Amino acid sequence: MTQNHGFDTLQIHAGARPDPATGARQVPIYQTTAYVFRDADHAAALFNLQEVGYIYSRLTNPTVAALQERVAALEGGAGAVCCSSGHAAQIMALFPLMGPGRNIVASTRAYGGTITQFSQTIRRFGWSCSFVDFDDLDAVEAAIDENTRAIFCESIANPGGYITDLDAIAAIAQRAGLPLIVDNTSATPYLCRPIEHGATLVVHSLTKYMTGNGTVTGGCVVDSGSFDWSTSDKFPSLSAPEPAYHGLKFHETFGALAFTFHSIAVGLRDLGMTMNPQGAHYTLMGIETLSLRMRQHVANAKRVAGWLETHPAVAKVTYAGLPSSPYADRVARICPKGAGALFTVTLKGGYDACLRFVDGLKIFSHVANLGDTRSLVIHSASTTHRQLSEAQQIAAGAAPDVVRISIGIEDAEDLIADLDQALNRA
Repeated sequence: MTQNHGFDTLQIHAGARPDPATGARQVPIYQTTAYVFRDADHAAALFNLQEVGYIYSRLTNPTVAALQERVAALEGGAGAVCCSSGHAAQIMALFPLMGPGRNIVASTRAYGGTITQFSQTIRRFGWSCSFVDFDDLDAVEAAIDENTRAIFCESIANPGGYITDLDAIAAIAQRAGLPLIVDNTSATPYLCRPIEHGATLVVHSLTKYMTGNGTVTGGCVVDSGSFDWSTSDKFPSLSAPEPAYHGLKFHETFGALAFTFHSIAVGLRDLGMTMNPQGAHYTLMGIETLSLRMRQHVANAKRVAGWLETHPAVAKVTYAGLPSSPYADRVARICPKGAGALFTVTLKGGYDACLRFVDGLKIFSHVANLGDTRSLVIHSASTTHRQLSEAQQIAAGAAPDVVRISIGIEDAEDLIADLDQALNRA
């Protein structure tokens, strides 16, 4: 398959070929740890990165490889590497770029777990992060210094459904000679293709919309293949000789696939954040219906968000698909097929009303997830963003009086009825 095919064709066929041994049409689950080498020379060539093939399933697996090819095709990337979760994908994206004393600049509007990972956990590696309001372009530019190695944001931010002006942020990254990493989990490549807006790397929690059925945890990093890793000395992991491979230079050797090969040959080899083949199989099946699901998600979200905006118990709805949203003008440019299905509502009754509202819902599931076919709800300030200060919660769009809603693909009238009875009870 080529990227010239339409999205609906790619989501079914990219990476999937009839199994040469059996003719099986669906991608088989290659549930194996290791692979037999043809001979000693073949084994040596694989370990020297002189030949592409399968060695050990911590590194490469045919089922996972099919998924990698499919996600890369949908995003318009040169290559991709899958891993165990969305959080793992973020570390995998940063790993070849960073070093002790280096930093990243990230949007304040991000998933609470990401804020914790970037503000706390990565410090153990000697990395740091500056959080900036990405609507303040001057502040983004000012936060970059000689030790900055990446800029990070979400296309549609979790939890508030805020849409990032990717074109403007990409222009800043380009002027600074830095890669732009975009988390495209909430949008999926059906609604937004960040590489077309200047992103260098795209990360996904495949756990969410890409799989779509709440059965898998998985992550993916898609490489645009467009960044010149050798234009400066900032990225020695990709441009300088690699001691573990007899001085091989990844960018010089692999060109547009340098980041992808490094993430497999070094990242998965040493970090071991591997995706299992059964999980990859479930995600491949989920992606086959991605466009159908996303169209229904968006249609339902517009209907439900519009209704919520008129409810007397609701102070605010953050959905960018509403004409009242300050980010409505970005939808046509960044997410032309819709603003997604994730947003927040601010309740006039405050924190306690939010808890009563969540407990009163019957169709909506109260879970720490999003992007399921089922409609989901969570009070972020008491759960996913609990570790943050109130100021950080407010900056992230998860204030104490805010509830996050992920709209599923059920009948919209049933969702509205459920929300109505729970709001009245709250």
